[in-house]
Amino acid sequence: MQTISILGSTGSIGTQALQVAKKHNMKVKAVAAASNVGQLAEQALELGVSCACIFNEDKKAELDERLSGSGIKTLTGMEGLKEIASLDGVDKMLNSVVGMVGFEPTLTAIRHGTPVALANKETLVAGGDLVMREAAERNVPIYPVDSEHSAIFQALQGNKGNKIRKIILTASGGPFFGKTRAELEGVTVEQALHHPNWSMGRKITTDSATLMNKGLEFIEAMHLFGVNADQIEIVVHRQSVVHSAVEFEDNSVIAQMGVPDMKIPIQYALLYPHRTECEVGRLSLTEIGSLTFEKPDYDTFDCLSSCIKAIRTGGTLPASVNGANEAAVGAFLDGRIGFLDIGRIVKTVCETAEHHEVKNEADVLEADRKARAQAEKLIREINA
Repeated sequence: MQTISILGSTGSIGTQALQVAKKHNMKVKAVAAASNVGQLAEQALELGVSCACIFNEDKKAELDERLSGSGIKTLTGMEGLKEIASLDGVDKMLNSVVGMVGFEPTLTAIRHGTPVALANKETLVAGGDLVMREAAERNVPIYPVDSEHSAIFQALQGNKGNKIRKIILTASGGPFFGKTRAELEGVTVEQALHHPNWSMGRKITTDSATLMNKGLEFIEAMHLFGVNADQIEIVVHRQSVVHSAVEFEDNSVIAQMGVPDMKIPIQYALLYPHRTECEVGRLSLTEIGSLTFEKPDYDTFDCLSSCIKAIRTGGTLPASVNGANEAAVGAFLDGRIGFLDIGRIVKTVCETAEHHEVKNEADVLEADRKARAQAEKLIREINA
């Protein structure tokens, strides 16, 4: 029986991962959530975990009360996440938290020797050089959970030693594909959160609407698969059936396809290298009828352009761009700035933030801190 721990167990990825774990008789040793203490406690009791962590320290007393007498250890904050990440007897840790909060637990798991199923984009976007270096030094595998990176990972199976010419990274285009900047000026939070194909959390759905999500995935792909920026082509594929593809040196292109359902990449990451029955719909190409592929609009969606510029520059700049985006998206969801202000803030930070080589995790965290402070200053100026 495989034993796993899940960071972000109450979110979209986490809850689906628990369904996969239940179906395949995996033991869940620990769970963690940001602030949904009620659902976290229910999960902990149902699963009989050893420990549960609520990141929001204000919720710790409530978690203690809900789990009183259960024998389940309760944790909180970053130290709690890192304790779960370093538990003995865990075969794989799924990191599905949202934001920079996932960076330190990933490093902790790697340093402990625990394989990581990674659904937290920011880990590699902000600290990819450091994370991949430490994973290689310790021979700790990282299994991608994002549908696009899982597709690339799957396409590479059986191709060890074969040269990658290009990665084709597909994008749904989000809810505003084809819109002009003028048409996006008055976009509401409700409109931004209405994704055409996927059901995701508020932050990730907003990132999909700005195409920031694809920029983050561009950076992730470079780190995960050892390619440079010129070897990645982003293609807008509205149907979300081709999840990504790899072109090899002989011009063969191998793609992974399937219905848009996250249980497939979650299960593949948790059960790798095994494939078994998955509770998702089957793909029928005749029912779909046609698949379309178009170029993204880099001018309108400047978050995407900023991400690519940041990773081409390298060093701490990707961490700065990511931190600025997190601050800007939070402000947009709170109604403090407009939709297009997100891209403006990210672009400004990308063009003006100081950057240098990443030597350790402190470099990453400091770049993130400074970028958030700069973004908050820009947010205040917008509201002045």
